[in-house]
Amino acid sequence: MRLSAIHTYPVKGCRRRDHDVAPVLPWGLAGDRRWMLVDAAGIGITQREVSGLVALRAVAHAGGLTLRAAGHPDLDVPEPVDGVPIVVRTFRSRKLGVWAHAAGSTAQTWVSRLLGRPARLVWLARPARHIPAADREQDPGGQVTFADEYPILLSSTGSLDELNRWLAEAGEPPVPMTRFRPNLVVTGAPAWAEDGWAARLVRIGGVTFRAAGLAGRCVVTTVDQETGVRGKEPLVTLGRYRRVRQKLRFGLHMVPVETGRVAVGDEVVLAD
Repeated sequence: MRLSAIHTYPVKGCRRRDHDVAPVLPWGLAGDRRWMLVDAAGIGITQREVSGLVALRAVAHAGGLTLRAAGHPDLDVPEPVDGVPIVVRTFRSRKLGVWAHAAGSTAQTWVSRLLGRPARLVWLARPARHIPAADREQDPGGQVTFADEYPILLSSTGSLDELNRWLAEAGEPPVPMTRFRPNLVVTGAPAWAEDGWAARLVRIGGVTFRAAGLAGRCVVTTVDQETGVRGKEPLVTLGRYRRVRQKLRFGLHMVPVETGRVAVGDEVVLAD
C-alpha cells in the first residue's frame, strides 16, 4: 500500500489544498482546519448549509491566511493573536465550545460577501476538545482542530472503486474522491480493508497513527466540490451497502501517535 494523495482544508469547509509533502502535528496535518466561518451565534458554517463554500480557496502560511475566490480580491488575514477570544462551536448540536479569535472587520466583510450572509472568520490558536470524550471510539485527547471529530481522515481508492461499481450498477455516474474530503488517500488496499484497521497502528512513511474507527458520512458528500451543485449520491448507495450502527461509512478516522511528515509515495503498513 502507498500514500497516493495528501489534502488540507485551511478553512473548515473550503476547497482542498493538494500537497506532495505535509508535516504531521499532534492535532493533524499542518495548516488543516485551524480557521472556520461562524454565524452571529458562533456556530460553524459548513457545506452542510452553504455549498458555495467550495468557491473559497484558502492558503495557510506562517502567521496567517490568504483568502481567494473568483470575483473577489485576494485578502491576507493575519492570525488574530490580540483581542478577547470568543466561544465557538463546530455545530449547533455540540454542547462543547472552544475559544477562538475573530479576524477583523475586513475579513468579516469579505467572507459575508462571499457567502451572501453574515459571517465571521475565526482562528483556533490552540487545538482543543470540542466533542465529549465518550463520543469517540479512540480518544485523541484535547488536540483537535476544527475537524468534525478526529485530527485526520484517511480513505482508500480500492473502496472508492467498489462504491463506483455499485453506482454504475444503479445507473449513476461515478463520484471522485474529493467528495469525501480526506486528508490522506491510500492506494493498493482491497475494498473496505480499512474496516478491520480500527484501534490498530498504521505507519505511513516514518509516522505512526492510530486508526480510530470508521467515519460516518453526511450530506457534504453529495456536493460537487468543483461547482457546489448538490445531488443525492453517494449517500443513497452508501445507505444501501454501508450502513453500520445507523451511520453511512466511508473512510477511517486517524490520530497521530507521533509527529513527523508524510509524502506522496510513502509506504503504508499496519504496524501491529
